[in-house]
Amino acid sequence: MISINQAQLIRGSKTLLDEASLTIYPGHKVGLVGANGTGKSSLLALIMGHLSLDKGEFSMPSGWQIASVAQETPALDMSALEYVLDGDKEYRQLEADLHIAQEHNDGHAIATLHGKIDAIGGYAIRARAGALLAGLGFSEAEQNNPVKSFSGGWRMRLNLAQALLCRSDLLLLDEPTNHLDLDTMYWLEGWIKSYQGTLILISHDRDFIDEIVDEIVHVENQKLNFYKGNYSAFERIRAERMAQQQVAFERQQKERAHMQSFVDRFRYKASKAKQAQSRLKALERMTELLPSQADSPFYMEFRPPEALPNPLIKMEQVAVGYGDKQILSKVHLNLVPGARIGLLGRNGAGKSTLIKLLSGQLSPMTGLYEPNPGLNIGYFAQHQIEFLRLDDTPLQHLVRLAPNAREQELRNFLGGFGFNGDMALSPVRPFSGGEKARLVLALLVWQRPNLLLLDEPTNHLDLEMRHALTMALQTFEGAMVIVSHDRHLLRLTCSDYYLVDQGEVQAFDGDLDDYHQWLLDAAKAASANQAANSDDTKPAVDKKQQKRLEAELRQKVSPLKRKQAKLEIDQQKLSERLAELEHLLADGELYDQDNKAKLTSVLSERTSLTQTLEESEMQWLELQEEIDTMELELMGQ
Repeated sequence: MISINQAQLIRGSKTLLDEASLTIYPGHKVGLVGANGTGKSSLLALIMGHLSLDKGEFSMPSGWQIASVAQETPALDMSALEYVLDGDKEYRQLEADLHIAQEHNDGHAIATLHGKIDAIGGYAIRARAGALLAGLGFSEAEQNNPVKSFSGGWRMRLNLAQALLCRSDLLLLDEPTNHLDLDTMYWLEGWIKSYQGTLILISHDRDFIDEIVDEIVHVENQKLNFYKGNYSAFERIRAERMAQQQVAFERQQKERAHMQSFVDRFRYKASKAKQAQSRLKALERMTELLPSQADSPFYMEFRPPEALPNPLIKMEQVAVGYGDKQILSKVHLNLVPGARIGLLGRNGAGKSTLIKLLSGQLSPMTGLYEPNPGLNIGYFAQHQIEFLRLDDTPLQHLVRLAPNAREQELRNFLGGFGFNGDMALSPVRPFSGGEKARLVLALLVWQRPNLLLLDEPTNHLDLEMRHALTMALQTFEGAMVIVSHDRHLLRLTCSDYYLVDQGEVQAFDGDLDDYHQWLLDAAKAASANQAANSDDTKPAVDKKQQKRLEAELRQKVSPLKRKQAKLEIDQQKLSERLAELEHLLADGELYDQDNKAKLTSVLSERTSLTQTLEESEMQWLELQEEIDTMELELMGQ
């Protein structure tokens, strides 16, 4: 287990931890949360051995293999697949040793190394790496492209694939969902759920945290505060504590009233669509959880637009693309004040293309496209951060937009976005990505748009700022179109979803859960089509002969299937007992000196059961290999 006792950690002149203690047990999945600058990433650096405590004790099992995501990717000529394989250093070392042994024609060493490679699953590692890359959005062709050909965001996906490929006891993930789209988020969520080791996760995506972790460690006031449950449970418990503080309570009540007015207006639409019902439930849940954000340093509010013409944009049979390449066609969409649209669709389907059309960055190829003369667009995308003047201050940026406004009014406004005191007067250059994104949002909000176009607005924003943005969007009076992988933001701000798929944009009748199912169904259909196309290329066989062969196959396979079924029953019992042992190991009292004999017994039983389970699973796989071989022989006849 990982143990931190009475720890003090100082970075520069700032004390991050003081007399902080924490225990993380093997196999547990922990979410690490807290405001920016409280020391979350420093805690991961401590665990990785990059930092040392200034006082106190830190320990973890010496033999644990740690996997984490590299923060930089050099511009290499090697392929993406080969780069990901570098994540398994043991395999790469064995591969190098085997190459040397083969050069020296050392038969004994060659045999030994082949055995070691087989023991760590080395002969399936390329297939595993390819599956990881496919899950993270890389096509088969792209997997062979050089690393240097990918943009920064896609290189971060390669680093993530490296960390996931590595066989590890402890996985450390610091904002793994940045640069991912919604489809990839679903895939990554499923992968991490199946991870058998210990996980420590830092993320600003609350739905992602909720689905994965079963414990929360909140870094606050230089302490490591432990909460059992996921992020929503943590919010509820912390909200109850904070509600006892009068200052927090007063602000909480103000936000509840703000939220309730929105819920009251929305409730009457709830019977009209499944999406509306889902959204109302989410709003009720948000109202319940609201007090936990009462101490947020951020507060933003959209001022009413100067005009709300109707419609803002009219589109009929519009086609749009790049150069001569058409991406979308037959787009029919009228944007009116109050429209709240979330764009869904797989990576590369054309969501950002539609946003660029609406923003005026792209012109329609064909069709009717009529923006209202009174249209005032507020467009947020990550690349707009590049247009900030790095040597200017946040206040200077805002003064350019409002030269006649009082300085105190501008500073008060910037304070709601976290630019307080000296920070409002500091050059932008050293700001973090999240701080720059907040400034772009502030400049956008000040301009009182009547159409908001938000393309991944939450990248680099922490949980508190995401909450402030969500609250502000609740009462925005204009229209908005959002592309985001943040499911919480989508659920609480969008009334309608549109699906971008196969060059068209259509209303999607459902919520985000339905979209997830749509993705799964589409993947199954694609696999079925691929199998059908493969079957079409095979020569026709005699039906009687085919039935006879199938009967023979069933006769041969039947006893193997029965053995597999028995193994599955045994594995279920073993897994249930292992879960009981893990529950016992989670009890801190078991580690007391008086319980030393019991702890030794539990650990011994767990080791024995784990080995038995692995042997059983290996037998099952060997049986499956026999079955697959028989089926392949049938297909070849």
